[in-house]
Amino acid sequence: MLVTTAVVTSVFAPEGRWQRFLYRLWGGTVLTIFGARGRVTGAEKLKPGANYVIVSNHLSLVDTPMMFRWLPIPFKFLAKRELLKVPFIGWYLNRARHLTVDRASLRSSIESMNEAARLIRERHLSVIIFAEGTRSLTGEMQSFKDGAAYLAIQSGTPVAPIAMVGTWDILPAKSSYFMSGNVELRIGEPVSPEGYTLKQRAAFTALLEERVRQLLAAPVS
Repeated sequence: MLVTTAVVTSVFAPEGRWQRFLYRLWGGTVLTIFGARGRVTGAEKLKPGANYVIVSNHLSLVDTPMMFRWLPIPFKFLAKRELLKVPFIGWYLNRARHLTVDRASLRSSIESMNEAARLIRERHLSVIIFAEGTRSLTGEMQSFKDGAAYLAIQSGTPVAPIAMVGTWDILPAKSSYFMSGNVELRIGEPVSPEGYTLKQRAAFTALLEERVRQLLAAPVS
């Protein structure tokens, strides 16, 4: 009942502190049900009042409640536009004003990414992108796509690299069984896109991927 109330109420309160409180409550409750003992490191690297393009690896369905519970700043997701047609999920994405990208064609993808960059800049939004494009099927990080670099360069917004650690062990992709364990959200130093052009976004993507890999390889403190 607690989880359902939090999610439903957040849909009817699409912005503000009340929604963020409910998201944190929902995320923490889900992690408790899964038996996931979570924590965040590096939260002090994100400045209050600043906005970021947040780039993260993606291991598990557990990643989403981890973000809601432990990320210290308000944020939106960048989602596939086709999800707007999914019952409830589409209503929620639209109501909560998450950003979407239209992947029907190259032209529509570029247009929707430019629109997302404009919203990030004008509304001072922080937006999360799972840069691999989908959950890892092996537990190993895949190569990054260039969407995060594109948005950061186009909007002039710094990128906050994030590593999800341990969520694969709780609930691997395509599994229906979850195991208890420790999970961690590691936040790295933000990276400025200054000096990069859209033609250089592959190089910026490689830099972001390397920063996340470094966070994954860091010893547990």
